[in-house]
Amino acid sequence: MAESKINSRAGSLPSMMKQFEEMKKKHPDAVLLFRVGDFYESYKQDAEKASKILDLNVVNRKVGKEDVKTIGFPHHALDTYLPKLVRAGSRVAICEQLEDPKIRKKTERKESVKSTSKTSVKDEKKDESLKEPKMPRKKKEEAVMEAPVKEKEKTVKAAPTEQKPEQKSEAKQERKPREPQMVTVNGDKVTHGHAFQSTLNKEDWFFTAKINGEQLKPQKMDPADLAAFKKKEITVPQLMEKYYPTKLQEKVPEVAFKTPNVIVGPNGNLTVDKFNVYKEKDVERADFGKYKFYAKVGDQQMSVIPSKQDLNAYFDRTRTPGQLVEKNFGERLHLKSAYEKYQNPPGMEPGSGRVTKDRNDGKWYVSADLGEKGRTSKKEISFDDGYSLFKAKTATRDQLAVKHLGTEIQEKLSMPVKQEKSRSMKM
Repeated sequence: MAESKINSRAGSLPSMMKQFEEMKKKHPDAVLLFRVGDFYESYKQDAEKASKILDLNVVNRKVGKEDVKTIGFPHHALDTYLPKLVRAGSRVAICEQLEDPKIRKKTERKESVKSTSKTSVKDEKKDESLKEPKMPRKKKEEAVMEAPVKEKEKTVKAAPTEQKPEQKSEAKQERKPREPQMVTVNGDKVTHGHAFQSTLNKEDWFFTAKINGEQLKPQKMDPADLAAFKKKEITVPQLMEKYYPTKLQEKVPEVAFKTPNVIVGPNGNLTVDKFNVYKEKDVERADFGKYKFYAKVGDQQMSVIPSKQDLNAYFDRTRTPGQLVEKNFGERLHLKSAYEKYQNPPGMEPGSGRVTKDRNDGKWYVSADLGEKGRTSKKEISFDDGYSLFKAKTATRDQLAVKHLGTEIQEKLSMPVKQEKSRSMKM
């Protein structure tokens, strides 16, 4: 992997393309990744090549009369995407930002005469326009940022006693904290809930908010929610319930994460001795870079990739380790509660499940006999399913049939019963 340095202190996009062409001549066989603000970006032929490997959407960006193909990802995701490029056989050149000495001298010269730089503000806006997703600043927030500069200029021209009382009252109103849009059951204050448009793909919109002043990670909105939000048919509390559900749920006592949890097992209580979350670091594994649950229950040590909801429940402390172990490792621990969620749908009679052993391969299979609706195909069951059925007695044949053949069972039950045609008798 080659490394290079570029001068990209808020240069315009055309100048970035010029730098891209220069670096491409030096590294024609490498995929160039340019550090732009908090993002890494790739352009033209490199963008097309990297998009296929990284599964990222290519965006056409207007540069003069030319459409430049572009992809980008946050800088903190470099450890995830870089190994993928390398494993795919690509040579990668990372082009980091380096401040232009000419711009630095201009900045120092302007500071010496105590003048406000307008070009630097424009440049910063250009850099920020490349970030994804970007939350556009509101006019009120911009006024708060500009206020100290204006006050400083006035103190040089006139004495402090000449400041008008109206200006002081306006400054106090601007600094007044925003009223919460909702208060959660935990007493957390939700503010700044709003939707904003993506800077890279204009069709994408994101919803975000702040809880106790801390910014939440933006969540991509469904088009239906966006339309309802614009028409004021859906509120911020409703959007919070959909996109940040664990933020609104009641937290469990912190002591539950410090002491062993006990869950009901097939032959008595089981103790969760250890439970935590880690990120897979083995680049050879298919789940590299993903967060996983780890649990130690007795002599068993287990790990699994949890759902996004369960992962948020752990970080937001709305589920205990015991509850998360029961949900994510219940079948491996042969818990009765793990199979209770598989219920017979309407029309499936009790005792419809069939579990048989194949004489050819020696494996166990499950099927369902639905009477007039016919019989389903056979699906192989796991060792844990077989143990829960025959040894622990915590699962039934019907439950295993619904678990492995639920969709097929529903389809057969919804089909009309075939009636045999009566044969006409010849006299």
